[in-house]
Amino acid sequence: MSNYQPPLTVTPRILALVAEISECVGQLTAYREDTFTPQLRRGNRIRTIQASLAIENNTLTVEQVTALLDGKRVMGLPREIQEVRNAFSAYDAMPAWQPDRQSDLLTAHGLLMQGLIDDAGHFRESGVGIYREAKLLHMAPPASRVATLVQDLLHWLARSEWHPLIVSCVFHYEFEFIHPFADGNGRMGRLWQTLLLSRWRPVMAFMPVETVIREQQDAYYAALAASDQAAEATPFAEFMLSALLQALVEARATDQVTDQVTDQVASLLSILPPGSALKSNELMQRLGLSHRPTFSKSYLKPALAAGLIEMTEPDSPRSPTQHYRRVRN
Repeated sequence: MSNYQPPLTVTPRILALVAEISECVGQLTAYREDTFTPQLRRGNRIRTIQASLAIENNTLTVEQVTALLDGKRVMGLPREIQEVRNAFSAYDAMPAWQPDRQSDLLTAHGLLMQGLIDDAGHFRESGVGIYREAKLLHMAPPASRVATLVQDLLHWLARSEWHPLIVSCVFHYEFEFIHPFADGNGRMGRLWQTLLLSRWRPVMAFMPVETVIREQQDAYYAALAASDQAAEATPFAEFMLSALLQALVEARATDQVTDQVTDQVASLLSILPPGSALKSNELMQRLGLSHRPTFSKSYLKPALAAGLIEMTEPDSPRSPTQHYRRVRN
């Protein structure tokens, strides 16, 4: 039995982030058992899937992903539509999986990549590198070592006594380093970190940290590269913990949403951080929307009418310098 221990330096920044995240989670869950309304959980899951796939160059918007979930026809590339449907299947099945069970890991990959690659649900049998803009960022270990490396990692996962937040980040990095599958490693790493976090606190199953990663995609890849260079997960763990904290802060601010608020309004609030003010086109860009009438009718106007956001220039609604911000409690 392997005694593998992933290399990590537990820095003061890591400890501070773990403390802040734990405090935020406590505040979210302290006053009621069901922290998020069904509408908000559904909206967060949609945003999670859209952002995780967008990182892998899927072009479908939040609006289109929502329509797919509602069973509506969507104009898009068949592969991208299949990716969305697969992701929903995988996230729905997530509660039944054990994080340290290899068979569940393979099952998850099979669901995520069904109909997209020939060897979905199986480890790769050839070499693979991580490229970005034709530049090689990381050459993964040879295929002959994948099964052993994954077994060592899962064994460590089962017995680790580190804080679950740290464990989830280290696993995510080590998984990406091994790159055990021919394709789908990025979305699998993010899915499995969500699974690990949900075992620590159930509310984390609906925390759309992928949207933060999508907004900071260059920093995400830079953190992976920095960990490769340092030969330890520390830089990546610091980045991921920061992203988790940001997602939690935004979710806490959005927690005022009630069951009567639509998915669209919940999504709008979740991408409008407290203390910031954004133009309508900036809000649309963050939501992945391109049709202004839909944005105005389904997102902006209901949020204004509910008193959840306000104009920075209420006396000049059509001002070209108009911004929108959250209403302070």
